[in-house]
Amino acid sequence: MADVEQVLDQAGVTNPHVRDYVRYWAELTGAARVEVVSAADDARLVAEALDSGELLPAGEGRYYSRSYHLDTARSEERTIVASSKAEDRGVYNNWRHSAEMTPLLTERMRGASAGKTMYVIPYLMAPPGNALAAWATGVQLTDARTVVLHMIRMSRVGVEHVENLEDPRHFVRAVHVTGDLENLGQGTPEDQRYFVTVADERTILHFGSSYGGNALLGKIAHGLRQAAYDGWTSDTFLGEQYMLIGIHDKQTGTDYHICGGFPSASGKTNLAMMLAPDALGERYHVSFYGDDIAWLWVDEASGRLFGMNPEYGVFGVAKDTNEGTNPVALQSVGPGTGAIFTNVAYNQDTQEVWWEGRTPEPPADTAGWLDWKGAPIADREPGDTAPWAHPNSRFTTTLANVPNIADDYDAAPGVPIDAIIFGGRTRDREPLIRAITDLAEGVYDGLTLGAEATFAAEGVEGMLRYDPMSNRPFMAYGEGDYAAHYLKIVGAATEQPIFAHVNWFQRGDDGRFLWPGYRDNLRPLLWLLQLKNGEVTGRETPVGILPTAEELNLEGVEISPEDLATVLSIDVDRWRQEMGFRETHLEQFDNLPEEIWEAHRRVAKALDEAAD
Repeated sequence: MADVEQVLDQAGVTNPHVRDYVRYWAELTGAARVEVVSAADDARLVAEALDSGELLPAGEGRYYSRSYHLDTARSEERTIVASSKAEDRGVYNNWRHSAEMTPLLTERMRGASAGKTMYVIPYLMAPPGNALAAWATGVQLTDARTVVLHMIRMSRVGVEHVENLEDPRHFVRAVHVTGDLENLGQGTPEDQRYFVTVADERTILHFGSSYGGNALLGKIAHGLRQAAYDGWTSDTFLGEQYMLIGIHDKQTGTDYHICGGFPSASGKTNLAMMLAPDALGERYHVSFYGDDIAWLWVDEASGRLFGMNPEYGVFGVAKDTNEGTNPVALQSVGPGTGAIFTNVAYNQDTQEVWWEGRTPEPPADTAGWLDWKGAPIADREPGDTAPWAHPNSRFTTTLANVPNIADDYDAAPGVPIDAIIFGGRTRDREPLIRAITDLAEGVYDGLTLGAEATFAAEGVEGMLRYDPMSNRPFMAYGEGDYAAHYLKIVGAATEQPIFAHVNWFQRGDDGRFLWPGYRDNLRPLLWLLQLKNGEVTGRETPVGILPTAEELNLEGVEISPEDLATVLSIDVDRWRQEMGFRETHLEQFDNLPEEIWEAHRRVAKALDEAAD
């Protein structure tokens, strides 16, 4: 058994509550050694991981990691929010009582790290000195060295974050134990895995994975689930799965900031890393703040809604990332960045990596190439089209590696929020952009955010998979209470952000995309800011304000007048069908504020009148 006291002394950990926490879990899990880490340990830990084979070199200053083949993504069905209050139960949070879950996880973890090192990771999920820093401090314990390396890239890691707390008890206790991955029954009735956030105790207990959101506890479990709960119970802030960008107008010297939520496969990361199109590049510069999480609060001094990205890095999906879709991402993981690739294809001879969509075709010469499970591609049978990389393969890199990172990305104040946007992948009904100037209707729109799903088998053609505020997998408490909290926080701002819904994915009858997308997505966002400033008026519709063709800056865009007219219009009949689906969706939620129902009725009435 490790000499915990000596290790903590040597690391400079004096916070008695941190010491008690580490001592308890080191003894319970049976860890053979304890090591307190900081960001300065990264190079040493990388070298150790390379020596042990946990990492493989992927070219100059880049690394490759392969996870267990049944441990490749978040497991929502095993993910639970627990508390001591049954009223915290929601539709999506898989609520269970903490009196049930804490003993269950404790027993699974007992002795499960025997022979291993327990790494102690003190971290901060906020710019130092930020207004929300009190809710951003945590200490993750893990028995996986690769998890430490990811956490160093995704959060600010160092003992100083737990030594300077105003209340030394006020930190998130995050415990990760990998478990025997080959004998956990993943996906079977005997599944042993559990990923639990005990929200009212600010404790996170994850057992049975070493992958991503299941193991990087500062990212999803703290950054979203715990933050959402803390923001609600403190009546202070919102923790949202939002990207955050800045737009600088070089002509006027004005800076704008836009955040927003997008369900999976709806273009959030590509939008967050967007560059201005060539025709607009001399006037506008787009800055990256974050692609996945934003915490929002009202700044007391200015009365404005402010936001910041609590993360310190990017944990991005590799699939379909290429020079056309996201050149910024590729530069962010270039040579010398320290990036870690997980579950992509790997060439053991050349140390190259590849994933579907990286190039139009996979490498023609299969010599040395291994798929994401480690099997040689050259040994495949002719005609075998199985993916080389896992569809959820990832890259991890720090924010500082992003070439257009905002100058103030790690500044304490955060940034004022001018607009909040939502966007789901839909082939019809949703126009290119529709602006919403009423707070309740904006929140209503976020609660009914959805993307296309394969509901045809259920006989409900046209129904979306709803993903409220893109927060469906991360809801920490009841959705009705969430809506009321959102209305209260944003409603307290003296200058309201403008809301909007965007859709880059409308298709023609022949299946082609009508809008070019990617860098050209800046154009409707510029229109939205102009609308907020009173520089354009747009066209009123029952579901929001749409741009006119003349108001959009289309310099350099190749789009036919017919396609442009389609993406700037709505199908009233399709929308009236949608309103029925929305009503059924919202009826699931207890305590939904009357303001949301009023917004629903206003939109439904306007659509009925438009159909007459």
